[in-house]
Amino acid sequence: MGKYVDGYVIPIAQDKLEEYQKMAELAGLVWKEHGALEYIECAGDDLDQKELVSFKKLTDADENETVIFAWIVFESKEHRDRVNQAVMADPRLASSMNPDSHPFDCKRMAYGGFKTIVSF
Repeated sequence: MGKYVDGYVIPIAQDKLEEYQKMAELAGLVWKEHGALEYIECAGDDLDQKELVSFKKLTDADENETVIFAWIVFESKEHRDRVNQAVMADPRLASSMNPDSHPFDCKRMAYGGFKTIVSF
């Protein structure tokens, strides 16, 4: 069985990127401590695609926003469920569980769990 991946995409104001990075650094530490195999968060850099659907267009980001593209890798879906349950109960992330405290609009976040179909 292949690994399981949680992925998400978030439009975020450029001036909130540093605040988001601090939040993501703590989240990554917590996810890894609870068993995630990898935790990766990336900020958009080269997003102005002309021939394809750009991430900025996909997320309806405006000119003052960039896009976070992130994923967390687990051994399996069951492993993901156990790790995420532990992460959600971790007191270090309690303040970040309130959507009003996020440096981004949670309603614009796209999230999903993915079965790995190819991995090298």
